Amino acid sequence: MILKLKRTPGIFLVGFMGSGKSTVGRALAEELGWGFADLDEDIEKHEGMSISRIFETRGESEFRKAETAALRERVRSIERGKPCVVALGGGAFLSEENFEIVSNNGVSVWLDCPFSTVERRLAAFEHRPLARDPEKLRELFAVRRAGYERADYCIPVESDDAAATTAKIMALPLF
Repeated sequence: MILKLKRTPGIFLVGFMGSGKSTVGRALAEELGWGFADLDEDIEKHEGMSISRIFETRGESEFRKAETAALRERVRSIERGKPCVVALGGGAFLSEENFEIVSNNGVSVWLDCPFSTVERRLAAFEHRPLARDPEKLRELFAVRRAGYERADYCIPVESDDAAATTAKIMALPLF
């Protein structure tokens, strides 16, 4: 295992909504025998409401503050010796503050999923506030790619098979 992971055993999955961060994260955590956390679920639990409700009632900027607080709390748990795979929300890694937190406390892995796959996966979900307008979704996808490129590693997502994506991560020179 690389020194960075020995010091703070956190793997942070980043990527656009619908790229499979939660599904792959659970599979990866199981493979490693580590804990798993979905940062959006942490936020919903702490705030007592859904992400879409937070966006509607408080706005995106307040959501982003809650996101950073949840990330800091998750990192504190990792620092206390609880290895964890963390699925970040689609915009979390784009904040400079969150990028620094992740970079200083583990390894980031970008799940690079084609837009056509994202679009197909999101079609079934009404609860994603930033995915309601197809044209804005396409623009957001394009804009966010530059932020995701800063991740330590990039894993192309070529299918809906979480095990295949997990195997690609396990083949990285991390372990």
